[in-house]
Amino acid sequence: MASESSPTADFDLVIFGASGFTGRYVIREALKFLSTPTCPLKTLALAGRNPSKISESLAWAASPCSPPPIPIFYADVSDSSSLLTLFRRTRLVLNCVGPFRLYGDPVVAACVEAGTDYLDICGEPEFMERTEVEYHERAKMTGALVISACGFDSIPAEMGFIFHSRQWESPAAANRVEAYVVLESERSIVGNIGTYMSAVLGVANASSLQELRRSRPKRARPQIPGPPFKPKSIERQKSLGLWALKLPSADAIVVRRTFAALTENPQGLQGVLETDEHKVKRRQLWPTVKPAHFGVKIGSKSPWAIIRFIFTGFFIGLFGMFAFGRKLLLRFPGLFSLGWFSKRGPTEEEVNSATFKMWFVGQGYSDVKLAAEGKTKPDTEIITRVSGPEIGYLTTSIILIQCAFIVLSQRKNLPNGGVYPPGIIFGATNLQEQLQANGICFDFISKRSLRQ
Repeated sequence: MASESSPTADFDLVIFGASGFTGRYVIREALKFLSTPTCPLKTLALAGRNPSKISESLAWAASPCSPPPIPIFYADVSDSSSLLTLFRRTRLVLNCVGPFRLYGDPVVAACVEAGTDYLDICGEPEFMERTEVEYHERAKMTGALVISACGFDSIPAEMGFIFHSRQWESPAAANRVEAYVVLESERSIVGNIGTYMSAVLGVANASSLQELRRSRPKRARPQIPGPPFKPKSIERQKSLGLWALKLPSADAIVVRRTFAALTENPQGLQGVLETDEHKVKRRQLWPTVKPAHFGVKIGSKSPWAIIRFIFTGFFIGLFGMFAFGRKLLLRFPGLFSLGWFSKRGPTEEEVNSATFKMWFVGQGYSDVKLAAEGKTKPDTEIITRVSGPEIGYLTTSIILIQCAFIVLSQRKNLPNGGVYPPGIIFGATNLQEQLQANGICFDFISKRSLRQ
């Protein structure tokens, strides 16, 4: 990972929102690599509205060693000049401040104006799609590459689908792929409160998202072999031995945005000054990735866990539509999530005890010509898996930092600027290999015939 030098930037990377729950884990992950010989990250700064809390986060992240002399800056979303002044001094900003619907826009605006690249860990569809509408053309002009969903939302889904799709070697083709997320822990662990807040605000603003989509020109739809597919809301997944509940997940939306980008650019997006090697890799990869009907479900071996998810979704859906109800939801997250979320956040021991598995179960055709027969059912099933440590802090930090290293070290192979989903940007890079080297695994599990 040779670094591409920038003569005008004081810093390779600024972590914004470094004092939050997730921010301190991102700092810790960055410190593992800072100034190591093969790492493109040589200069790092931290920023947020409370420098003293950031200092505490840095000390926590560096423990048991003394914290390194990393610059800490005041920057606040309510003070656009503080953002713009700092972002003009760096090559890349990692935004960890959510909910992004409330706090994300000023950060993106400042990066776009400064011509500075931007990554975040957002899982909020309205924010991502509105960012694309409002900033894509300007970002192309200034050279700012803006990529949301560079955490557990939604890199495992994006890279996992790409990995899965490539198992369907021609003439085989998938009709549908369902991802089953299974969260496991040796201890009881509470979820990230930011995720809970985003879900509550997402319900409150659901009509805004639909209005935004209606106002946009329709994008090209990918051609998917075989009949339409409507997933079950609740199911017993026999191949995996799971109970599963359909999720209104950002992952499915982000993957579909990559499908749309790929339909418009069948060989992927050309890099601003890409190498011949990357050009060949890009042109070889993307024709092997075929769109399919895609959805995400939360899975568990216990039906009680599914019932718990149902009740949490019911409360958020019911109370989230009203201002008073939202106040109750946000004031008492433990009550309305049956203990799943808490304002205190998980302990470090709880985080370290947790893992995830994301199973991709694809059904399709041994020969794509069979799909042309209309009512022919899929005759082949392929299962793959992405797995790793706890999702909200560990996996998200690993992914965000590795995406940052790709941007820093391979910038010439990426588009000049614009707002994109992560799959279309990172799919043709070595991100999968870097994630595997850092504890996130991609595995082929099985292939079988569905013929009776």
